[in-house]
Amino acid sequence: MRLQMMLGYVMFMFGSLSVALGAFVGINIGTDLSNLPSPEEVVAILRSHQITHIRLFDSDNHLLSALSDTGIEVMVSVTNNEVLRIGQSPAAAASWINKNVAAFVPSTNITAIAVGSEVLSTIPNAAPVLLPAMNNLHKALVSSNLNYQIQVSTPFSMDMIPRPFPPSAATFNTSWDSTISDILRFLSTTKSVFMLNAYPYYGYVQSNGIFPIEYALFKSLSPVKQIVDPNTLFHYDSMFDAMVDATYNAMSAYNSSGIIPIVVTETGWPWAGGGNERDATVENAEIFNNNLIKRVLNGSGPPSQPMIPMNTYIYELFNEDNKRGPESEKSYGVYFSNGSSVYALGLDISGGMTVNASSGGFCVARKGADVSSLEDGLNWACGPGQANCSAIQAGQPCYMPDTVENHASFAYNDYYQRMRSVGGTCDFSGTAVTTMVDPSYGSCIFTGSTNSSIGGLVPPAFGPVGPPGASISWRQVPHIWCLILGTVVLSVL
Repeated sequence: MRLQMMLGYVMFMFGSLSVALGAFVGINIGTDLSNLPSPEEVVAILRSHQITHIRLFDSDNHLLSALSDTGIEVMVSVTNNEVLRIGQSPAAAASWINKNVAAFVPSTNITAIAVGSEVLSTIPNAAPVLLPAMNNLHKALVSSNLNYQIQVSTPFSMDMIPRPFPPSAATFNTSWDSTISDILRFLSTTKSVFMLNAYPYYGYVQSNGIFPIEYALFKSLSPVKQIVDPNTLFHYDSMFDAMVDATYNAMSAYNSSGIIPIVVTETGWPWAGGGNERDATVENAEIFNNNLIKRVLNGSGPPSQPMIPMNTYIYELFNEDNKRGPESEKSYGVYFSNGSSVYALGLDISGGMTVNASSGGFCVARKGADVSSLEDGLNWACGPGQANCSAIQAGQPCYMPDTVENHASFAYNDYYQRMRSVGGTCDFSGTAVTTMVDPSYGSCIFTGSTNSSIGGLVPPAFGPVGPPGASISWRQVPHIWCLILGTVVLSVL
């Protein structure tokens, strides 16, 4: 009886740990833009914003090399054009793994492979080779002894669920029953995740006013606008939660053993659109993504699965101006190609940051400040202000990303930390603000930082210390569980 009680306690603790260690927000990186930064510049932007998880839409070898020794967790992708060849040939799958995965690990922290993107929705003729492609890739990973480190899955579109509300009644398109059943069996057997592309923006637009926009933007709902599932009486504070729950319920119709965790591989909100896309605005995009980050990083799951974190990748890092389709398709990026922000985004706020309490914080460039005013402030700080600006010179650790905003932040802060005690202020004609978040990144350490190592979106704990920017992966949780269970059993015996 005592052993059963202890095991029950451990199961409770494991659930708590899975929440604490599992929640992360990553970002997608598309390359369909006219002024794509170099791989080194992309990595510098990622590290400057403490982004610890990324998804690539291909397996760009130059970028994978640049990501070496950063600790950033990388999801690489088999493009839809490659699925057919890999699904038909185990040799092609082995070659793909050797070229795009084995050649880079462990220096580059590749943790997942996305096989195609929304294959069943966009190229249904390729459905017969989708699962064989996943199987062939997994077998190639086994042969390379990488299957415990790297998972294989495929992103599904919400279009696969014709009626996502109420979530408790959601089902997949029945014409795909056999294919989905086989894929779920594969995911369960290989202990992988279900990859989901879920966009409340489209859910809201297509609802034709049935749902309020507050529901899509994670805003508080008035009592008369509460969204409740009539079958379970679960309250849904956001369309995002409801979409994830609808997918869990759709999966439950299949007899896969155990719950397959969902990772949202794409979500976001466009900040610009055409004349008929009135809700694609900077304000809505900023609200959605910042509220999304807060929601995901609180560590809880949707109402039906509260203990499973909703790990999520924002779509996307840059605006892809070369993409076809409506204007909104080109306007999901949260940063411009020079590294400057489209709008204020809280990707780099987390418990993993270090704070210099004794200095009253750090002084950084204000997001959206006029570039010419920032240049004036930067020149003054490095000149009459006598800030030490050597670290932002070419080839030095704080030079990248090579933007006025980044360089001004370093110079402003150096001046502020040196001169604050004798009356120096963080103003610079209104182009600077103070923050309690340490802006240091990688080997670029801002004056006043209390710690030379910078965490990621998830506080590093319970695991080996990795390179700057590294974080605990949710894949490490089972190992922690085994350690705790072993300790408890020994103590009982």
